[in-house]
Amino acid sequence: MKTEDRKLAIADYKKRAAVAGVFAIRCRASGEVWVGQALDLEKIQNRIWFTLRMGSHRNVELQRVWSAHGADNFSLETLEQIEDEELAYVRETLLKERVQHWRAQLKASAI
Repeated sequence: MKTEDRKLAIADYKKRAAVAGVFAIRCRASGEVWVGQALDLEKIQNRIWFTLRMGSHRNVELQRVWSAHGADNFSLETLEQIEDEELAYVRETLLKERVQHWRAQLKASAI
């Protein structure tokens, strides 16, 4: 790849819009569900899976179940995407409300 093409590709990547939303992590083996929110749904699985593989996830229960059953028993699914919102505080408030809704509906734990 030429230097100019590489710079254009990097610039395009930085310009892309991140999609915020609510997601669920499910363990098929135990049936447990965790619900959380993310400002960038495309990147959240890699971040969570990395911390779980390293054994350093801040949710002790999720880490315990991951260690007991392994990565093959886990999946991440997008529950809801939040429309592009210019004001950060409006987006944060909306995300918090939707996370509470999904946790109640799925009887899920927090991440």
